[in-house]
Parts: sequence; structure tokens; C-alpha cells
Amino acid sequence: MLGDQLDRHSAAFDGFESDRDGVWMAENVTEATHVWCHKQRLVLFFSAMRHFRDELRAADMEVAYHALQPDGRHDSGPDFASILAADVRRLAPERLIVLEPGDWRVWQMLQNTADALGLPLEIRADRHFYCGIEEFRDWAADRKRLVLEDFYRHMRRTHGILMDDSAPAGGAWNYDADNRESFGRQGPGRLPTPLPFTPDALTREVIDLVDARFGDHPGRLEGFDQPVTADQAHQSLKDFIRHRLAGFGPWQDALWTGADLVHHSRLSAALNLHLIDPREVIDAAVAAWEAGEAPLNSVEGFVRQILGWREFVRGIYWQQMPDYIELNALDAKLPVPTSYWDGETDMACIGDAMSNVHDNGYAHHIQRLMILGLFAQLAGVHPRAFHDWHMAMYLDAIDWVSLPNTLGMSQFGDGGIVGTKPYCASGNYVNRMSNYCRECRFDHRRADGDNACPITTLYWDFLDRHDQQFRGNRRMVFQIRNLDRKRENPETMAGIRRQAADLKTRIAAGERV
Repeated sequence: MLGDQLDRHSAAFDGFESDRDGVWMAENVTEATHVWCHKQRLVLFFSAMRHFRDELRAADMEVAYHALQPDGRHDSGPDFASILAADVRRLAPERLIVLEPGDWRVWQMLQNTADALGLPLEIRADRHFYCGIEEFRDWAADRKRLVLEDFYRHMRRTHGILMDDSAPAGGAWNYDADNRESFGRQGPGRLPTPLPFTPDALTREVIDLVDARFGDHPGRLEGFDQPVTADQAHQSLKDFIRHRLAGFGPWQDALWTGADLVHHSRLSAALNLHLIDPREVIDAAVAAWEAGEAPLNSVEGFVRQILGWREFVRGIYWQQMPDYIELNALDAKLPVPTSYWDGETDMACIGDAMSNVHDNGYAHHIQRLMILGLFAQLAGVHPRAFHDWHMAMYLDAIDWVSLPNTLGMSQFGDGGIVGTKPYCASGNYVNRMSNYCRECRFDHRRADGDNACPITTLYWDFLDRHDQQFRGNRRMVFQIRNLDRKRENPETMAGIRRQAADLKTRIAAGERV
């Protein structure tokens, strides 16, 4: 069992017989350090794995579990493959069974290890997802472009979710027009907070381990309160449905200083570790609408993120790998800004988003896409470097969901496989959706000069340097037309280019922006 497969009812347990079968799990340093993992991410994985181990043992299952030790001297081995190989020699199993891994690298490592040991490896389909890997390939086979909306409607019809016979509930497939509200000048008011889970003895043991072994990793350990068991994940779902689902739709894109969660569910990490099934989550949201406890626009928007987007990016990942991770359509080369690790920046929007990431290992999708992702894209950060950063810093990051979101949706590194256009915007967008610009030393309206907004500067530079790639994109017509107008003043464009060049030089040098 891998660390993101913590489901007692998964296909891996089909046919399990306690008198002849056993479960094997291992913590190891390589998986903890192949990206510079946020300390809370390590706590979440190790704590959830250890709780799952104990759940299986309580059900009379034999579990061979390898836990990292605080002193490091008694670890079972440095990496997954070496620990597994040693146990195969000790336990002499007839075969290995594993659920489809969520990471191409891990899938290949498992297969190579099994081959080297001369053992059959049975990889079972993961029924946690609505859409299997082969099912997605069949859906995508004859399509010139893979469009989320087409897939989402297919999934709604196939599974009968939010449907009125053959028509969508309420008469529309999505309610995006109702789900783009900002908080306005008055702000969000008092926001509901998610149900916290005080670390128990096992989690505290893991916190001490991470502090001792990985204390130099980014993020903070204080305040960890994530669900680490299936029971806690279900409590989190009930809390979201009762207190935040109704407000999720209108303000799912809204930003406000210190509003880390807004009305979002905080279920993504539990879902991606398989602590809770997406069907239970969607059924609960739909039931809330049917009972009149949440409006359709909120429920549909939430369902779309899980039934549509989550399933879509997984399908893209397994359809496109292993070549996908090497794509870099915009030839971006910069490293991730140092502020993405330490949070030190003069930009109010980046600072607030990074405070959330540093403290919680979390940021909702607009902070990820239209603040942190936007700045990295406009500056020209290498998409693989951005993906590695995302894998390191977010509790819910698993390769299958992270890579299409970062390299594809956020950075347009795949040239349009995931999204039909780059999600680029100037500081005006940030000002419209947040209060960040009111308290920032930069002016979101200015593209050059001492107080010019770095996002606005880099926005025009981004369009300028990628003009030929974007000019033929029908969804970029308005932005290219504005660029042409900007170019009518050569002196203005020259100033923007100089300022953008300076910003990129500072990012490359690891200086604060």
C-alpha cells in the first residue's frame, strides 16, 4: 500500500485472506526528500499511513510497516526499492499486488523492482476514481482537442449526477457567471473556519520525527490540524456541507488578506490520500441542494471541481506520460522565485498567498493559479521547476493531479493540451478580485517606474515576447489587440521591457522581488 492509497475498501484488498496475505508499507527518506517537502506534508503522509497501519492491524491483517526513526540510524533503508527488495527476500511472497500508483516514477520503480526480484506484479485499477485510465483514453481517442467542458458533460450524463433525465439540473451545465464574485470593499465579513483536529499521540510522534529529521524543510509544524483518518475526513465533509458549501459558489474565486480558506472544502488532501471517496463527497453536496441547504450554483461549481476537473487532469496525466513532464512550450528557464520558499516579498498578493502556503501547506485554486502561478508564468519560470515546487509545498500534491495543473493549466508548458489558452492577467485582475493592491507598495495600474506592479510589467512583457505563439489563438484576440495598442508607443514598451528584464535578472539571481 502506497501513502496515497489509504482506503480499506480499495481493489488492492479484493480477495484478501488474512491467513495467507499480508500488507506492506514503508516510509523512506527518498520519498520525503526527492522534492524539498513542506514539513506539514510529511506529517500528513506519515501520520495518515501510521493510522491506516493500525486500522488494518485492528482488523487482524498482518502489516509489515517500516517507519522512519528520529535518529535515522535504524531506518530500514534509504529508498522504497531497497526496503521492498530486502523484505521480499525475508518474506518470500508469491507475488506483489498494488493499486495503480499516482506517480509514473513510482509505477516504473515498482515494476523494475519486481522484475529484478523475479516476482509477478499485479497492478489493479483504482476504482476510487469515477473514470478509469483506459476509459479516459477511449473517450479521448478520436478528439482533436480535449476540452474539460466536453468531458464534464460526459461524466454528468454517464453517472447521472445533477441531471433531470437527459438535461442538466436547473437547465444549465455550469453556473460560472454566478460564481465570480469578489468581496467588494466591505470584505468577506466573518468567515466560517474548518473543523480542526487536535493531533493525537501518534500524530505528535510524527511531528517530533519531522522536526528532528526534516527541520530544515520549508513550512511550519505549529498548527497542524488536518484530518488523518477516514473518520476525520468524513467529519470534515459534514462540516463543509453544513457551514461552507452554500457560500462556495459565489466566492470561490475571491481573495482577501488573511482569508486562507474562504468557503473552500479543505478536502483535497483527504481525497488524494483516499481517506474519503469522491462519490461520498459529491453525493453529500447534491443531497444538500436537494434538501434546499445549498444553492445549485454552489453545488454545481463544487461538483465540477471533483467530477470534472479532478478526473480530467488524471486522465490527461496517464494519457500523456512519461513525455508530458518534459514539455516546455514557452521555453521558460527561470528558477522558482526565492519568495516561493521563504515568503519574503514586497508584493502583497504573493506575500499573503505564501503565508497561507507556509503556515498551512495550502492555497485555494485562485491563489495557486492567478497569484502564484500567474507570476511564475509571466516571469518565465521553468514549468518542471514550478511543478517540483508545487509537489513540495502543498499537502494535496500527488503527481497525477499536480503535473497537469502546474505544467499545463498554470504555466501553459504543454502548449494547450490542458487549457486552450494561457491564464495570464495583469495586476488589474488581482485588484478586482482582492484587497491586496490597497495595501501594496506597487501600483497595479503601472507597468514601468519605481512603483510599477511586477505582475503588470511582466504581463505586457509576456504577451510581447510570445506574440507569435498567441496571435493565432482565438481566445487571446482581445489581449493581443491591447498589446498592439500598447506598442503604438515605442517608448512605453521599451520601458516595460527594461523593467521586465531587471525583474527576471533579480529572480534568476535569487533576489527578493
